[in-house]
Amino acid sequence: MLTYSLNKLYQSIGLTKQAFHQRMDRYLQERSIEEQILLIVYAVRNDHPTMGLRDIYFKTNPTFIGRDRFEMLCQQSGLSIERTHNLRKTTDSSGVIRFENLLIGLIIIKPNQVWQSDITYFELNQKFYYITFIIDAFTRIIVGHAVSERLTTEQTTLPALQKAIKSRMDLNMDIKALIFHSDGGGQYYDKEFLALTRKYQIINSMCEYPWENGKAERINGVIKNNYLIHREINSFEQLKSEVDRSVFLYNTEKPHIKLQRKSPIQFENDYFYKENKSLLQTDGSGEPNY
Repeated sequence: MLTYSLNKLYQSIGLTKQAFHQRMDRYLQERSIEEQILLIVYAVRNDHPTMGLRDIYFKTNPTFIGRDRFEMLCQQSGLSIERTHNLRKTTDSSGVIRFENLLIGLIIIKPNQVWQSDITYFELNQKFYYITFIIDAFTRIIVGHAVSERLTTEQTTLPALQKAIKSRMDLNMDIKALIFHSDGGGQYYDKEFLALTRKYQIINSMCEYPWENGKAERINGVIKNNYLIHREINSFEQLKSEVDRSVFLYNTEKPHIKLQRKSPIQFENDYFYKENKSLLQTDGSGEPNY
C-alpha cells in the first residue's frame, strides 16, 4: 500500500522515483552544507563582531550558494547583527538529522569511549580554509584531523574520521560502540559519513549548545593560537604541513593539567601500561589487551 501511494506521489509531481530521490539527495546535501556554513559564520562573528556578511561570503567562498542567498540565510539566522557572546544553538532546519546528546550525564573513564569533533576556520591570504579535528575525550589526543579548501564532507569530516579510525586500528585498539560527539553541522550527518560510522559500529551524538562540545572547540583555539599563528604560513600546502606538525607536537609534548602534567600520548601510554599490568597480575597472560 505504501509503495502504491509513493508511486502515485511521484506521478502527481511529474517525476520518476529515481529523479525524486536524486532531487532529495541534492536538497539534503545543500541543507547540510548550509548548516556548516552557519556554524562557521557564528565562529567568525565571535572573532570578528563587525565583519560584514559580504566580506564573510568572499572569505568562505561557498561553491554552491550565491552571495544573495548566503546573506539571506545568515540574516534569517540572526547573523547580520553584532553578537557579543557566542550563545548560538545549532539550527534544526527541515531535512536536518539530529542525534541525541549522549554525553549528558556520561562519565568518561577510558580511551576510545568518546571522540569529540569540530570544524574551525583559518584565514590565510584573505581566504578561509578549514581544519577538522577529532579528539579523544579521555586522553585529549587528536586522533584525526583534516585541512581543506572546501566545507564538503569529502574534504572535512570524512578524511578526519578515516585517519582517526586508522590511527586506532594500527594500535589494535577496539573502537566498537565508541561515541562520536559533534555539533549539528551537516558534515556530521552526511550519508557517506554515517555509512562510515555504521561500518565501525560507532554511535553518533550531537550537542545543542557549543559548551556541550567544549573539548573539541578548545582544541581549535589551542592549535590556532598556540601553534599556527606563530608560524610563517603563506600557502595552503604550508598550512597543511604546519597543522600536521602542530598536531604531532601537541600530542607528544604538550603537558596538560588535566592529564597530570603529561602529554596526551604519555598519559595514554601510562593508562594502557597500568591496565595491562593489572590484567597480567590477574590472569597470568603475557599478551597485551587493548
